[in-house]
Amino acid sequence: MTRTYKATGINLRATAFGESDRLVTILTREFGLIRATAPGARKHLSSLGGRSGMFVVNKLLIAKGRSIDKITQAQTIKTYPGLGGDLGKLAASQYLAEIVLAQALSEQPQDELFDLFNEHLSRLEELSATSQNVLAYLVHGVFGLLACSGLKPQVEACCLTGNPVTPDFTNGKSQVGFSINAGGVVSLSAWENLRTKVEKGRMEQNNRVDKASVVKDNKSRSYSLTPKTTSEYPVYETIVHQEELPALLRRLNAIELNLLQLLLQPEIIEEVATSEHWLYIERILRQYTQYHFGRSIRSAALIDSYFGTNYGSV
Repeated sequence: MTRTYKATGINLRATAFGESDRLVTILTREFGLIRATAPGARKHLSSLGGRSGMFVVNKLLIAKGRSIDKITQAQTIKTYPGLGGDLGKLAASQYLAEIVLAQALSEQPQDELFDLFNEHLSRLEELSATSQNVLAYLVHGVFGLLACSGLKPQVEACCLTGNPVTPDFTNGKSQVGFSINAGGVVSLSAWENLRTKVEKGRMEQNNRVDKASVVKDNKSRSYSLTPKTTSEYPVYETIVHQEELPALLRRLNAIELNLLQLLLQPEIIEEVATSEHWLYIERILRQYTQYHFGRSIRSAALIDSYFGTNYGSV
């Protein structure tokens, strides 16, 4: 990389820096995630003021610095003004931006991630101001970003058996489990069978340990001047690693399982469920995402506050 370089990027985060500058975190096509200062961006009538705002896409000329690069020129090619005028859309956009920040790489091209993030922002912006479907588009965006990073949960087959799992709308009590450490959907019958197997293995292991302890205790209290025979040598414990039982995060009914499977489609069909259902799925994917990226999603608090108040808590 030369002393100056060109890049096309979208602003993901902007904070005050120094007296009048702004420090911007940018996802670029060419170089992945970068941080650069926008000199004088907080001054009145600064040419970089609006160009350093959230979710603005710019063609940039950036100068390399010793520790932090500096934006010298910026030409705006796209903005998303419709996001700022709706609290639900803004919260959803910030939520997706946090996931992008967690998964984006530095000093590597990020074309796919760049295009995918902009695509989901466009979809959110195009929703009407009174749309009840922001949650559906948010959940679809989260699922798409997980797929882009190779962390998409398994939703079509049981993670324990590999057998297909389909929603059973004829049985009101039909349920499947969702396990984070298993990687997605699990059949409850397969999970119960594994739990029985694991518990049986633990009991057998405990019995072996107890028997070994008794033999060892008896040996420690017996003394003999005669040479030890082979049978008199200590009994060593055999360690057997038991299969682990994955923890169940939630149990899903047919509607909720169907929603998870619909997320595999390139377009979301938001009319298939109420906002309460989408809020439930968002909570599941949120915990799954936070587990895999090892960080909390701070914007989720705004999602809880806004959508929980308007559509009921889950």
